[in-house]
Amino acid sequence: MDVSYSRAQLPGCQMASARMKPDVVPNKIVVLSGSGLSAESGLPTFRDSHGLWNNYSWQEVASPEGWRLRPEAVLAFYNERRLKAWNALPNAAHSAIASLESAFEVVVITQNVDELHERAGSSNVIHLHGQLAYARGTSDSPKRYRIEDAAISLGQLCEDGTQLRPDIVWFGEQTQHMDEARWHVSTAAKVLVAGTSLTVHPAASLVKAARGRAEKVLVSLEMDRVPYGFTYLQGLATAVVPRLAKKWLTGARGGSDSAS
Repeated sequence: MDVSYSRAQLPGCQMASARMKPDVVPNKIVVLSGSGLSAESGLPTFRDSHGLWNNYSWQEVASPEGWRLRPEAVLAFYNERRLKAWNALPNAAHSAIASLESAFEVVVITQNVDELHERAGSSNVIHLHGQLAYARGTSDSPKRYRIEDAAISLGQLCEDGTQLRPDIVWFGEQTQHMDEARWHVSTAAKVLVAGTSLTVHPAASLVKAARGRAEKVLVSLEMDRVPYGFTYLQGLATAVVPRLAKKWLTGARGGSDSAS
């Protein structure tokens, strides 16, 4: 089934002028998640000491130039990634984030290309770097198709006659939904960053949109520099995020909501 490649903008997503900031929504949580969250479900990251870029060249399998020169290698790389992601299971952090929807408006903004957030029960997930479970054509106005765990083959075409490729943002391509994501961060009363060291740009810049009076928490195993105004909770997301979610849910029901 094909759907439009562009994500519909939310009604309130029109960017305010530089002199006007949108109102903070008291009951809104925005979660910014990265590959560390998926790693705790057994999926390899790309950049750490045991990451995929130690075994593969990103220029060959994750760039428009690599796609032009060796499309078979690119398809094989992502077919393997897709199958592994499909067989992975959401972990306790994914489930805890989904549980917040029982008391809050929750928007998950993720750099991850798997669907572990959705499979855990999160209903509003924005993927900045695309999704493995989708393929798209290679024309200027591509159609997008849900393929779940199916492989993409060379010669498999979009309805416009162009070769299908993974619906993934490669190096040198534009990150998706940044304006929408920035708006959500700027209207959140609570911002949770989990599983990312904030080294991948422009996604890392989203923390700068968080409001001064918002409660801001960062959960990571290690962090070179904690963004201003954030409380740093060091540890595995599967250990820390469920505790934090429980405190926030308790606070929403009339108890203390401290992040400490």
